[in-house]
Amino acid sequence: MEVELLEIRDFLASHHPFDQLSKESLNSSLGDIEIRYLRRGTDIDSDDGLLDSLYLIRTGAVELHNNYDELLARLAEGDMFGYRASHREEYENIRGVVIEDTLVYQFPADTVDALCDKHPQLDYFLAPVGGERLREAITHVGDEGDAQLSMMTAHISDLIKRPPVIMPPTATIRETAVMMSEERVSSILITQGEKLQGIVTDRDLRNRVVAKGLDYDLPITEIMSTNTCTADISDYAFEAQLQMARQNIHHLPVVDGDKVAGMLTATDLTKHHTTSAVYMVGDIYKQNNIESLQEISAKTPDLLVNLAAADVTADSAGHVITSVVDALTCRLIQLAQEKLGEPPVPFAWLAAGSQARSEQTAKSDQDNCLLLDDSYDEKKHGEYFQQLARFVCDGLNACGYFYCPGDMMAITEKWRQPLRVWRQYFSKWIEQPEPKALMLTCVFFDLRCVCGDRNLFRSLRKHLQEKCRGNRIFLAHMAGNAMSHRPPLGFFRNFVLIHGGEHDHTFDLKHTGIVPIVDLARIYTLAAGINAVNTQDRLKAAAEGGEVTEEGARDLQDTLEFVSFLRIEHQARQIRAGKEADNFMSPEDLSNFERNHLKDAFSVVRTMQNVLSQRYKI
Repeated sequence: MEVELLEIRDFLASHHPFDQLSKESLNSSLGDIEIRYLRRGTDIDSDDGLLDSLYLIRTGAVELHNNYDELLARLAEGDMFGYRASHREEYENIRGVVIEDTLVYQFPADTVDALCDKHPQLDYFLAPVGGERLREAITHVGDEGDAQLSMMTAHISDLIKRPPVIMPPTATIRETAVMMSEERVSSILITQGEKLQGIVTDRDLRNRVVAKGLDYDLPITEIMSTNTCTADISDYAFEAQLQMARQNIHHLPVVDGDKVAGMLTATDLTKHHTTSAVYMVGDIYKQNNIESLQEISAKTPDLLVNLAAADVTADSAGHVITSVVDALTCRLIQLAQEKLGEPPVPFAWLAAGSQARSEQTAKSDQDNCLLLDDSYDEKKHGEYFQQLARFVCDGLNACGYFYCPGDMMAITEKWRQPLRVWRQYFSKWIEQPEPKALMLTCVFFDLRCVCGDRNLFRSLRKHLQEKCRGNRIFLAHMAGNAMSHRPPLGFFRNFVLIHGGEHDHTFDLKHTGIVPIVDLARIYTLAAGINAVNTQDRLKAAAEGGEVTEEGARDLQDTLEFVSFLRIEHQARQIRAGKEADNFMSPEDLSNFERNHLKDAFSVVRTMQNVLSQRYKI
């Protein structure tokens, strides 16, 4: 093969989607490729075969204009235009303008069609840009997942293989034991109708019946355990295992709403591969001092590296990483109570921001607050909760979750208040949405109860929903604030980079890539009164509730997954290199495949932001 043809083949093989084609397919197409040198100022239009040929830029730059001479895009090395790559009904009269001396490879339409017929990857890539192509990208980057981490994506419903074995509360101990023997189960659920009343295990029969010589004809309610922990059938399997590790239990009833759905046992889970996160959480609850918790927390960066290496989804990785800081928070609260005594009034420790959304990575500060019962009296109880908040926040900082730069933590008195005060806060922010209030809502409208009285939190959440639902003026302010976080994509589909300073020639994947999607999802859920906090869950629920189209929600979900995946990969590379993880990425760190699809991702976000701005007339 001639040297020039070999160079063309190697160039194609290094650029997506041609890197998906076999050498044989690339070789067979080389004879049909026309090599063209285009001088600056040359026009490429339909008369020149623009829509009948696929152009791939080797060097140089080309602008695309519509029939009104409006600039649509500026393309450079590795970009494609023409047949299928530019063909949309609204752009039938598109033309190219060569703005630098340019070398292009021109593929005839028949050659493109033949390659697409043989290679679905190429056919899918040449579909319209945006959500569809992003879905192909996500499949590509995650197609080598490690089976050892299947629990990161498996739901409990995937593990439940049989209907629940149940008995009514009127059954005797003997009848229950006979049922367990016949069904060959080590535990049984006691139900009234479809609702769970309690659970009985083999251990209960041994310790509470045989060892104590209890009458076998007594009702089973005499020995059953009540107020048991449960898991929802839609939860991830790893979340169930973490819960069992925290509570030191081996049987976990599974519910679907108010109905009993089945039983999950430690044996069910050990049949699946697990991750170090489960053992980290288990170890956290065994520690009695902050120094030991620091040692365990120091393993979190390695955990992220392992998750990245296994190609788990970014959403699953976020849940896993967040489960560690949740466990640290709960254990620190337990240690604080051992030191200070029982709390004088009920309270709920609330996580805010990325921890609340279960979207943490290796680089996180702490956002939290204390919600206190309305019986709270500052003079009587203030000192206790001040010391508790200080102990927990100092402990989290020692474990690598540094203090919030904006002091949005429970150690700040303003964010350590009774329910009535928190209601006043939210009412004021919603009724008077000035800039600082909007900034606070972006933190405190993402809340999750990590530890304590969940009923307190439910009351606050209900108040928030009632104030926001249908409040178009407030939502318009929220939407306007969200527009301040724009994806780093210029008018010509080029990345807008930071210039100067420590992060010169980079863009911020968190604040300009992920935060805009988080903002959109938050507004959708506030408008609909949806309880979901995780961004993926919010987008799904918003589509189901009609706040956003199914296609729009799916595109944003795929965009969030792709951008978050790149962020985790970036942080994992930094950790492996012995550097501190951050959110600043240079385009040079991306492959051509990743650059193209990241531009698609940012285009999706910009489109959905524009739709939202029109909806609220920003």
